[in-house]
Amino acid sequence: MRPSGIVPNVVGMAFQDARDVATEEGFALASMDPDGPPIGTIAWPGLFFVSTQMPPAGDQIEAGESIRVTVCRFVTGPAERC
Repeated sequence: MRPSGIVPNVVGMAFQDARDVATEEGFALASMDPDGPPIGTIAWPGLFFVSTQMPPAGDQIEAGESIRVTVCRFVTGPAERC
């Protein structure tokens, strides 16, 4: 059995910061769309923020699992709708 951990809250974080937090906790970030492009290609180049995540913060999942996220590009005003 693999060790488990508590899912951190990455909503509202810049994508790079969210990726660092997830990695430190033993998780990876992934796109909500499993058939879409990798999350790293969606959130680059530019400044992107995490707008949603699944599973939610506080859930317990196996270490090494992915936290699926949606990201929005930062613009001069509010973030674009995802």
